[in-house]
Amino acid sequence: MILKKLCLEQYRNIRLASFEPARNLTILFGFNGQGKTNILESIYLLSNARPFRSAKLPDLIHHKSTTAVVRGLVQSSGIKSEVVIKLESSNRRVTIDGKAIHRSNDLHGKLSVVLFSPDDTAMIKLGPETRRRFLDRSLYASDAGFLDNYHSYYRTLKQRNALLKKNQTDGLDIWTEQMAISGSKLMAQRQRYTTQLNPLLQMNYQQIAGKHEKVEICYRPDVSITHEYDIESLLNLLNIQKNNDVKNKTTGRGPHRDDLIFLIEDRPLKIFGSQGQQRSFILALKMAELEYLHKIYGEMPVLLLDDIASELDQERIANLLTYVRQKEIQVLITTTDVTPFLPMLEENSKIILITDGTLTYEGNGLP
Repeated sequence: MILKKLCLEQYRNIRLASFEPARNLTILFGFNGQGKTNILESIYLLSNARPFRSAKLPDLIHHKSTTAVVRGLVQSSGIKSEVVIKLESSNRRVTIDGKAIHRSNDLHGKLSVVLFSPDDTAMIKLGPETRRRFLDRSLYASDAGFLDNYHSYYRTLKQRNALLKKNQTDGLDIWTEQMAISGSKLMAQRQRYTTQLNPLLQMNYQQIAGKHEKVEICYRPDVSITHEYDIESLLNLLNIQKNNDVKNKTTGRGPHRDDLIFLIEDRPLKIFGSQGQQRSFILALKMAELEYLHKIYGEMPVLLLDDIASELDQERIANLLTYVRQKEIQVLITTTDVTPFLPMLEENSKIILITDGTLTYEGNGLP
């Protein structure tokens, strides 16, 4: 998959910009706060109509405008498509080749992206919700059907919690049964994906870190299950917890409490992994996600690396760029200093300076 062209109008601090990324490597550089990450966010938006940073729609629109437009010319399986996302204060409209779409699922297969940012490393030490968010976003990127089941579970959870807040037990059992059905599917999807990702994680960690340490992600559901689609175990847990839920006015147990454990040499990465090991682990996890998407779509996704120089040393960056060059992956990198990347540039590269939302082509870094 390739991003052929990106055009932005009134997107965050970018009033008007248009550029064609290089086939291989594009370096977006400039001081902090100039709009580099906004460029990556807009590309991510093209893939699933949602930004990777928590933001309300008005936050994505330039403060002197009421609308913003993100337009991308993308290529998948040799077919070019124009994806346009128009943002307004209360809604977004998406078109593909001029035809309106009404579900995010319709964007699947047009442009798939994998993002690595400094915030990703933090999920090692933050709470379970950050790791669940990574897991669910990754699942959605590879399986359009996942989103329907995800929304089904959380809609049911919301309805059950609404009854609990009102101290209404009539109808509670119905929502509990629905939670068990959709929740068991959610757990099965999370477990299956984690299992498939692990060998890819191990392979990529060795590539990036240059070490043969054993690494692993372990899906830890909030309820012990005996088999896939174990509705009975989840239903029993919810029924056992019913009195506590009524007392606390919320659903305290279930897949919305699941966690993802990161291990190195069978020990928690959070405690026993050095800073370098933790950064290599997260980047390897992203590369595993990329490899998995390659298996699904038959093409490598676009790789977005936000401020990578602050997260990885020179050796790991060199290992990473050697890898993506071999795989012919289109990569866009943001950085405040282009110097460390100059030895790794080639003909199919571009350097773009970003200053206060304005993009300036600076060449390809070659003499």
